[in-house]
Amino acid sequence: MSVQHKHFLVIDNGGTNTKVVILDESGRQLAVVSFPTDGVERRPGFREVNPAQMWRDIGKATKASLASAGLRGDEIDAVVPVGHGKGLYALDADARPFMDCILSSDSRAADLATEFENHVSKIYPISHQHVMVMQFPVLLRWIKEHEPEKYRSIGYVLSNKDFIRYFLTGEVHEERGDASGNNLVNLESGEYDRRLFDFFGIPEMFDKMPDLVNATDQCGSITHEASENTGIAEGTPVYAGMFDIDACSIATGVLSDDVFSITAGTWNINVFPSKTKAPEKSGCMNSLFPTGDVLVEASSPTSAGNLDNMLRMLSKDRKQTIDYSALESMLSSTDARFARSIFYPFLYGSNVNLGAEGTLIGLRGSDSLEQLLRSVYEGVVFAHKQHVDQLLDVLGHKPKVIRISGGACNSPGWVQMFSDVLGIPVETVAVTELGGLGGAICAAVGSGVYDDFDEAVEHMTVVERRFEPDLEQTAIYGRKYTAYEDLLGVLDSGWNILRDMQKELEV
Repeated sequence: MSVQHKHFLVIDNGGTNTKVVILDESGRQLAVVSFPTDGVERRPGFREVNPAQMWRDIGKATKASLASAGLRGDEIDAVVPVGHGKGLYALDADARPFMDCILSSDSRAADLATEFENHVSKIYPISHQHVMVMQFPVLLRWIKEHEPEKYRSIGYVLSNKDFIRYFLTGEVHEERGDASGNNLVNLESGEYDRRLFDFFGIPEMFDKMPDLVNATDQCGSITHEASENTGIAEGTPVYAGMFDIDACSIATGVLSDDVFSITAGTWNINVFPSKTKAPEKSGCMNSLFPTGDVLVEASSPTSAGNLDNMLRMLSKDRKQTIDYSALESMLSSTDARFARSIFYPFLYGSNVNLGAEGTLIGLRGSDSLEQLLRSVYEGVVFAHKQHVDQLLDVLGHKPKVIRISGGACNSPGWVQMFSDVLGIPVETVAVTELGGLGGAICAAVGSGVYDDFDEAVEHMTVVERRFEPDLEQTAIYGRKYTAYEDLLGVLDSGWNILRDMQKELEV
């Protein structure tokens, strides 16, 4: 049963941009305020954010979103945090922030991750997760080895959106979906498992983990201090929320294996809900989905964030305003034959060798800037295709359609490229901020506006546009993708040589 005139405020904290989105019970977007996530790279591979600055920025954006929607703080019915998965957010024993937070694009622990992944068969039957460089336990082990005083000060370990919820409510909880995606949870029991902490050599952290909650659970309410910072009325209910993979999947109506979800943002995320878990040999991850299913995932930090970074590097001072309309015109006026070089979108990490770096191969003196940039667009889609192929191997057949979210959705030409490269129809939904919509759906179910996610999606998600693959373009991209994969094989033995050289130069 639907109740009219509900307003849900969602704080969607991504690795590249943070958004505050206000939506109603029909999924209508009333306001969006966005600002760049103020990440700091104090050393190569380190990606951090200051928690005090993050909270100040969120407060300003929240007040601005209320003004934009023409709403008072007491007209918000529920607040939900949505955030990037993985990374590391910690409090001390008195539940106070004491260290900079680690973003999911951080790669400092690459060598440790490789070491643990070599023995992942010991824990895969428990967590059904492979080891990734930005997971909680890998980062905690790195801190234990390299910053022991900081490690001893840790009192609570949180995911990004759970950290934000702490600022809002003063309560410390960890949501199961995020925890299961961080190699901390037994996927059968849905609870923490000591064997996982022992495997990563951080047994003392087992007792530092907060109580687990489900996405639609109410986890406190807006405190007086949070009200002062955000403008939201004290006492407003706050729900657990979801990490962005879950939020975008639900927002796009991906509730069964007939439909895949792709998120093309900072991260290259490709998922589908399943009744069964993906096997270890697939290379896929499994996590707990808010509907009760398992979410099968193939992902890496190799998506649209690479385009923004390349554009900044090619600008005069890395701060030049990007003319996205000109880029869209370039995409619409060219096709798969235009760019002849191959770009590997590994600026923040890779989906092959953990030591792989961003690379452009085949560049000629006669190439234009537009050809180079189109190669960047294509390289991102090829990296997604690698992961989609992993999912297809698990499922055994193509989905009927793919629903896409993330920054790439702002470019129809790019979305068409996804459809052409993958050879599958791709759809976008009407709301632009899908993390926000997913959070609003979570609040609508948690507060009882709708009985379950199926009913909420039926009322709140609207497909806006469908892109059909151009078979001629698909064939050309097929040849380019073969070159993309074959060259990766050639490069595989050289990444460690490059990495050793870089380490020597950093000394």
